[in-house]
Amino acid sequence: MSAEPHSTLPPVRLHSDAELARDALVAPLFARAVRLARWAGPDTRVDVGGELVADQLPAAAEALGLDPADEDSPVYAGQAWRVAVDTGLVDVTEPEEDSGDGAEGGEPEYGTAVPGEDLPLLAGGAPADVLDLWLAALDTVLADAAVPDLDDLVDALDAGGEIDFDRLDWNPQREADFLDGVLANLYLLSVSEGAPRDGRVPLPVLAASMIMADEMGDPSDAVLEQVSDAMMRLDDQFRQLEPIGLVDYLPVDEALMAEAEDLVDADAVAGGPDRAEDDEDITRYGMVRLTPLGLYGVRARMLEAGVEAPAIGELAGKGADALLDAVSFYPEGAAQAEIEQWLAGRELPVAVAELLAAARGDDEAAPLRRLRCQQALTPAGPEAEPAVRAVLDDPQLGGLARVWLAEHGAADVPAPDQEMVFWLTVDTIAAQLAADGETEELPLLMRSLTEHHAGFFDQVWRVEHPATARVLEAMGRMHPDKKAAKEARKAAFKARSRQP
Repeated sequence: MSAEPHSTLPPVRLHSDAELARDALVAPLFARAVRLARWAGPDTRVDVGGELVADQLPAAAEALGLDPADEDSPVYAGQAWRVAVDTGLVDVTEPEEDSGDGAEGGEPEYGTAVPGEDLPLLAGGAPADVLDLWLAALDTVLADAAVPDLDDLVDALDAGGEIDFDRLDWNPQREADFLDGVLANLYLLSVSEGAPRDGRVPLPVLAASMIMADEMGDPSDAVLEQVSDAMMRLDDQFRQLEPIGLVDYLPVDEALMAEAEDLVDADAVAGGPDRAEDDEDITRYGMVRLTPLGLYGVRARMLEAGVEAPAIGELAGKGADALLDAVSFYPEGAAQAEIEQWLAGRELPVAVAELLAAARGDDEAAPLRRLRCQQALTPAGPEAEPAVRAVLDDPQLGGLARVWLAEHGAADVPAPDQEMVFWLTVDTIAAQLAADGETEELPLLMRSLTEHHAGFFDQVWRVEHPATARVLEAMGRMHPDKKAAKEARKAAFKARSRQP
């Protein structure tokens, strides 16, 4: 599965395995595959490849409770059977390929099928067993979705009845990679902090994410045509992926496709994934969201491909150092959720001491670790106070400890000396820069931290903190007071001059 290298992916909030397994069992296509696996028996006949013979499809459709008069019923039965075979829910014994026209008497030979060894896992296994089988079913459906539709295949037949792949312009690996890329982008749009509240992404936005570069301006007509073509492919593919429970999909309005030669215009691809909340008309172009089961499935495929895709709660059994290193780069809400789960399984005094120890350091990520440590300690009660007081004299943690004690109404909190105040100011701004970059709120924080100290910039450049020069340079760019900004730039030069 294609995705960005390394883990810039935000953590996902997954449902429990038990909830996801229940979702898998009621996904229409998977449920049908299970029913056909239980229906299979000594009289079930299959062709080479394990497909049901044609005259068995009506019986299979009837076993699924489908309307025998519906011409699509055999198609649904065939899809469900293929999933059952590919997942091991059904074991097939294929006929011999060189068996000729048939056995004695002219009757053709067929293979047989019986319920597979894995079928009992659906009733007696663990939720993880169910999810493993569902993931195998998902692989089958994704492979089918990457195949051109029947009309395209018919058009590509040559005079000898063979498929002309050059005419079809179909490369199986390219198509699979495209669909994987689409799902990876949909996953990222779903888990990002600015994701739409209902999780639905307009189809033009998703298609454009595969065609248009981030820095591209207004799309040309040629680009819009590519986006339209991608939308048509995705419309067909999401219709196939919905029955397995991967997505909820609102298809493209049929009337819209009939109205225009080019399906999508520049307005449809603008505005980002949350535009549908403000513009009902965009829903006519199709809307898609990953279900909770879909988030699990796409993440599982990413992990298999070597992509680091974190999930809330997976750090609960790891040490405080691993926790703070990871959540330092999580969005604030996700970081808090992960920290709460980590604390839930530990004795608070011991956990607090571990967090404080992990927050120490002179490396570039250390200020953000201390910020996340402070965030982790915020909800802690009186049990945490002894461990916090134990670091009051620590040059790196003493300021953090004083802030926590003061916020919790503790008595006898020693006042920090000026050196600690300046060090804590540099550390705080460095942490905010690392967490969110140069935000609109940061200048206000800078003013708040500096305006109460006369001669702040005359002294702060001497602070023994690895980020002193970097913080002063940022203050020189961002401080809302021009005079203070100029003083910050001078102080930054002095700080740089002190560095070896």
